[in-house]
Amino acid sequence: DYMTKPFSPELVKARVSNQLELKKHQDHLQELVALRTKELALTQEVTIYSLANLAEPRDPETGGHILRTQRYVKALARQLQNTPEFKKILSDEVIDLLYNSAPLHDIGKVGVADSILLKPGKLSYEECAEMKKHTIYGRNALKVAEEKLGDNSFMQHARQIAYTHHEKWDGSGYPNGLKGEDIPVSGRLMAIADVYDALISKRVYKPPFSHAKA
Repeated sequence: DYMTKPFSPELVKARVSNQLELKKHQDHLQELVALRTKELALTQEVTIYSLANLAEPRDPETGGHILRTQRYVKALARQLQNTPEFKKILSDEVIDLLYNSAPLHDIGKVGVADSILLKPGKLSYEECAEMKKHTIYGRNALKVAEEKLGDNSFMQHARQIAYTHHEKWDGSGYPNGLKGEDIPVSGRLMAIADVYDALISKRVYKPPFSHAKA
């Protein structure tokens, strides 16, 4: 603020008092905004994990899969961020979005029948085909949410991950048989994290692989 001469001591005191009061209110408002932002972020995180755990196969051998793969995706992205090819693609903001959306990679499994999802033995050709549809179910569900939210980069990454994390570099994956760089970076990162975690985890048909072997 400013005042014109000649100064009146009482007016100066009043103006200073007003400015201090205004500053106090502004600081309080910033605290409220920061608190609300933190609450919204926590709500989003809890919602994501709640949805993701609906899709997590009810098998004690896969416990912690969501958290582990989420951290692998972030670690891989951080490493790639140091390379010229990915430096511009994988900004800090994008890496945070990938980390937050990775738990939803198998959300489409809620659309797969328990008789298939929890089958202890080998799946038949028909059952395998139905299992593969979880990528499409996940994409469709997240696409609806993305359309409701408008231009939302978080949902865009989540949709890409759910839809493309079973594509393979040589084109032998599903659901679209995408090849090489046609696969979104988010899907490629999730695919590596997902397969790596499966390899180092114990299964009824195999012991856990070592890190080096995986």
